[in-house]
Amino acid sequence: MKIDILTLFPRMFDAVLGESMMKRAQTLRRVEICIHDIRGFTHDRHKSADDKPFGGGSGMVMKPEPIFEAMESILGSDIDKKKLRKRGIRTVFLTPQGKRFDQRIAKKVSRTKHLVLICGHYEGIDERVRKHLVMDEISIGDYILTCGELPAMVLIDSVVRLIPGVLGNESSSLEESFEDGLLEYPQYTRPAVFRKMKVPAVLLSGDHKNVAGWRKTQALLRTRRRRPDLIK
Repeated sequence: MKIDILTLFPRMFDAVLGESMMKRAQTLRRVEICIHDIRGFTHDRHKSADDKPFGGGSGMVMKPEPIFEAMESILGSDIDKKKLRKRGIRTVFLTPQGKRFDQRIAKKVSRTKHLVLICGHYEGIDERVRKHLVMDEISIGDYILTCGELPAMVLIDSVVRLIPGVLGNESSSLEESFEDGLLEYPQYTRPAVFRKMKVPAVLLSGDHKNVAGWRKTQALLRTRRRRPDLIK
């Protein structure tokens, strides 16, 4: 997979993309991630990427010109959405107005050949960018952040880990929360007794059938208590 990120603050991605699994995924060439500074496509000496909204109002709006030029630099001059989709390209704008991100969407996006993320700022972006360049709008929750870079990092992390070969143990992603519609069951490791707190005996029994039954029951109980909406 190739991921291009359009951002006003490229250095925000350094720590996240240069550590742990994300670094491993790039080293293994499972994913290629390129960061593009939107200000690099401005044409005034102040590198202005935003301006006051027409019609008045508070805040600033990201200008269309640098975003269009950045997209053309990445994808070529023909940036018609239908043609891009045929080429396996998916453009995503991170915004509170988007569809709420979940594991189902993460799986779908992980099968994309080429992903382009646009990080919003201020009061948002010029509507012409939305209409002509954006295929999907995604939100990571019903709250407001200072920038779209943080949601972009969340999306990248959740998607890249689903790409075959990224995780050390491929089966581990199949036993996580939300994979079967439930939260994950409780996990324990050594020592079996820690400060008089014991690991459930069934996990030490060696009986795989009983262990599987216990885990399923615990997953149901935990989901019912914490996320009853998933049970429904």
